[in-house]
Amino acid sequence: MRCSVPIAAVFAAGAFALPARVQPRADSDGHSHHTAPWDEGATKDFLIHDSCNATEVTQLRKGLADAVTLADHAKQHILRFGNSSEHYRKYFGDAPSAEAIGNYERVVSGDRGNALFRCDNPDGNCNQPEWGGHWRGSNATNETVICPLSYSTRRPLEQLCALGYTVAGSETNTYFGSDLLHRLYHMPAFGEDHVEHFAEGYAGALELAETNSSYATHDSDILQYFALDVYAYDIAVPGVGCAGTVDETAPSMETPTSSASTTSTSAQSPSSSVTEPPTPVTAGAANGVTSAPQDCHTHAGGDVHCV
Repeated sequence: MRCSVPIAAVFAAGAFALPARVQPRADSDGHSHHTAPWDEGATKDFLIHDSCNATEVTQLRKGLADAVTLADHAKQHILRFGNSSEHYRKYFGDAPSAEAIGNYERVVSGDRGNALFRCDNPDGNCNQPEWGGHWRGSNATNETVICPLSYSTRRPLEQLCALGYTVAGSETNTYFGSDLLHRLYHMPAFGEDHVEHFAEGYAGALELAETNSSYATHDSDILQYFALDVYAYDIAVPGVGCAGTVDETAPSMETPTSSASTTSTSAQSPSSSVTEPPTPVTAGAANGVTSAPQDCHTHAGGDVHCV
């Protein structure tokens, strides 16, 4: 004999009871407690000092957005092709890709609460006619000053590859985005006192990739060159880019020159596994596009670096 049980009776008996809703924990006084989001207090926007006027703020925000765009595409290019692409090998040699990816990702997604951009002249360095800005170093480790000259000379990323620009023959600070990428790496929040200047100029960058690639992935200039080159080739002028050719007269790592100071550096033995780093370059002469301002800033310890 078949026995049937009404469906309503099954539900009434609780056979298919829904799970109980979890309620926030409450103290004896009846107040409930909600767990804060894991990233509560994060700073997601770049900080700009109130010394910057409205137009300076607008240009800075656009330049910083360009810096993020360059860094993000550089990261995406490496994630797509690993350390085997022609562009990667040119700038980073046979070094593993994780460090380069991380250095770009910090600019894209890192907390921005410990990096301040200002437009006044607290250290007096903007009085020097060819200075576009400077990291404040020991005066204020988390601050960078952008001098007036930058606002009248830096180009937007939309002009990449225009007006005769080439990656090899022009200044890395021709564009506000790449200039600010460089300045971000000076601040500990993004460079972590690890991203440094080991190569001098485009020829020196390629040389470092060939002879000491373990340092290329945290060389400030190389990180800029790679980001500009792959954005030009992949996005600005797809499949063509504007790489240019090496200027044989440009200073390499062995022969840096500067109007501020001169520090001789040389690559170590030709191996990517070298543990002894090349001496960071602390000064260098401008080369390439002459319309871009000479870009000088002070490193920790008082060394002046001009690009």
